[in-house]
Amino acid sequence: MASFALQLSLISSHGGSPLRITASSNGVPFSKPKSGPAILELPLEKIRRPLMRTRANDPEKVKDLMESISQIGLQEPIDVLEVDGVYYGFSGCHRYEAHQRLGLPTIRCKIRRGTKETLRHHLR
Repeated sequence: MASFALQLSLISSHGGSPLRITASSNGVPFSKPKSGPAILELPLEKIRRPLMRTRANDPEKVKDLMESISQIGLQEPIDVLEVDGVYYGFSGCHRYEAHQRLGLPTIRCKIRRGTKETLRHHLR
């Protein structure tokens, strides 16, 4: 199943402000929070998984998530830390693997910006 994002801007013939419509391939609307972390679709290959080898994912949980994501889309974005333009995933290991196994090129992420010090703290 391919993943895509679509954003249209429509201008009213009555001179009002433009109407923006945004959708994603998984059916969950994009959201732009007023403050705090941004929610974006990122390519899977752009997300580094530094904690990936610390434990194995539960295969049954990944299978259940694959089924759910196929039917209703990803409901909860994974948490990603952005440090100097590089993205590090620290939660959502099962959701990430489910997207990989489904062949989806992107995943919805809750992105927080951090420093190298923040990154070192997460790796302890």
